[in-house]
Amino acid sequence: MSLLVIRILRLAQKEFLALLRDKKSRLVLIVPPLIQLIVFSYAATFDLNRISYAVWNEDPGLFSRQLLARFSGSKNFHLLRAVNSEEDVKSLIDNRDVLLVVHLRSTFSRDLLAGRQGSVQAIIDGRQSNTAMILMGYVQTIVQTFNDDFVTEHGLTPPIAPILVRAWYNPNLKSRWFIVPGIVGLLTLVISLLVTALSVAREREDGTFDQLLVTPLRPFDIIMGKIIPGFVIGLLEATAIILVAVFLFHVPLRGSVLALYLGILLFILSGLGVGLMISSVVKTQQQGLLGAFLFLVPSIILSGFATPIENMPRVIQDLTLLNPLRYFLVVLRSVFLQGAGVRILLLDYGAMAGIGVVSLVLAAHFFRKKIE
Repeated sequence: MSLLVIRILRLAQKEFLALLRDKKSRLVLIVPPLIQLIVFSYAATFDLNRISYAVWNEDPGLFSRQLLARFSGSKNFHLLRAVNSEEDVKSLIDNRDVLLVVHLRSTFSRDLLAGRQGSVQAIIDGRQSNTAMILMGYVQTIVQTFNDDFVTEHGLTPPIAPILVRAWYNPNLKSRWFIVPGIVGLLTLVISLLVTALSVAREREDGTFDQLLVTPLRPFDIIMGKIIPGFVIGLLEATAIILVAVFLFHVPLRGSVLALYLGILLFILSGLGVGLMISSVVKTQQQGLLGAFLFLVPSIILSGFATPIENMPRVIQDLTLLNPLRYFLVVLRSVFLQGAGVRILLLDYGAMAGIGVVSLVLAAHFFRKKIE
């Protein structure tokens, strides 16, 4: 082993000791990411469970009761009460007591027996538009299933062009399968940024920066010694988060583990590069935290984590090409849900590797400028 490699490893050892010698630092690196994964995964979901609803049923017939039984038998709905007038409906919606009122007119059963379409009215609280759209989909699914069963049982002619919906990769349309892999990417980015964004600034505040300069290590050698602990910690954190996602939240891991960890390593490289670039520019740890925060927030917004990149303006779409989290989310969701391998993700790997190399070169450049 060459003398240079030994010196770099010694510097990496010093970085490990600086990170782990403080009990508070150890807790910050280990406990918060796992807590955030669990809290975010339960809280950040588009699924609706136990939706409070009311029933306004003016039809005493059998078919109206059969349809309403499908609502009450669904785990997604919770019947609050039955109402008898429009005033009751208005009061429940205005006070946010229910999100939905199912209204069946008095002719519902007679219309079905006569071969006519029965009228089903769903009164939804539209003040939360996203929730209302999801709820409307639930209602349409239940009513469509009732219609299909009614046509089959009574020997009626089905529609000429029936709609058959099939959701690939997420057959039950569980939003948690979409969100949890994204949270893996977010927390991995947070860890890799924090480990390195404070590194050089901490040296300055501790008074060891001048000692580092008198060593025979070149600026790029120092950069290499500082990213090794980040790699190890980021890899361990990502592994722990993935285990929680798979075994606690039951998100399927269908793809290649090699493809997943190759993406993790390249993403950690890009995150550490950006963090070191920030740390090489700032003078204090407080400035380093602010710089990491300023990079982190736009990265999340422009990553496609919550909103599709395709819906953004063209200029913003071009700006997302500089965001490593954009490519890592593609890798995560492709490997977890689609079962993708290395070959499919080569472009995303190349983009993350390019961002990582460029940011490390810039970090070494800024570090050299600081020395001069």
